[in-house]
Amino acid sequence: MTEPEPIASVRATVAELHGELLRWGLVVWTSGNVSARVPGGFVIKPSGVSYDDLTAAMMIVCDLDGNVVDGSHAPSSDTAAHAYVYRAMPEVGGVVHTHSAYATAWAARGEAIPCVLTAMADEFGGEIPVGPFALIGNDDIGRGIVETLRGHRSPAVLMQNHGVFTIGADAKAAVKAAVMCEDVARTVHLARILGEPLKIDLADIDRLHERYQTVYGQR
Repeated sequence: MTEPEPIASVRATVAELHGELLRWGLVVWTSGNVSARVPGGFVIKPSGVSYDDLTAAMMIVCDLDGNVVDGSHAPSSDTAAHAYVYRAMPEVGGVVHTHSAYATAWAARGEAIPCVLTAMADEFGGEIPVGPFALIGNDDIGRGIVETLRGHRSPAVLMQNHGVFTIGADAKAAVKAAVMCEDVARTVHLARILGEPLKIDLADIDRLHERYQTVYGQR
């Protein structure tokens, strides 16, 4: 059995991954957040702190109810949503939230991103679905994420009128899903400006997804 990663190391990883949100243009000002599961809880960024000022020591450790266990700052305003996902989906090791422009534009329309790209079949196994409208501050967002993604191959959901939430086996995988979500949201938007995108047959989506998940890359 693999030993759990020390919390200090997880804090450092979570702080570093927030830099990836900036690098890929997925956030502005202090919006967005990354979290990673630790035994009995998760690590998440503090609320309203500039990305330039974030350090590993500032990352907050919360229990699975979203209560602060260790940290001198208030946690992200999305902490309740992250906590709900971790409680309901034990296979999830990382959660990311962004308001990336193209994907959030689809969310504002309440429209799923159709699977018309092989890259979408690879990463998402189909369309990127839309979750319900929900207010920040309680379990409603988390419940909407879980209800939408449970049983779905997509690691990303567009929460209506809000933005993107992604999940992964770890925080890095969730960040990758957020990057890919914005990339395909932009490409499909551009395709629709030119005309109606061509659909990919479901059987081909299945084959592409299976190959990407089991063969692609270094094993």
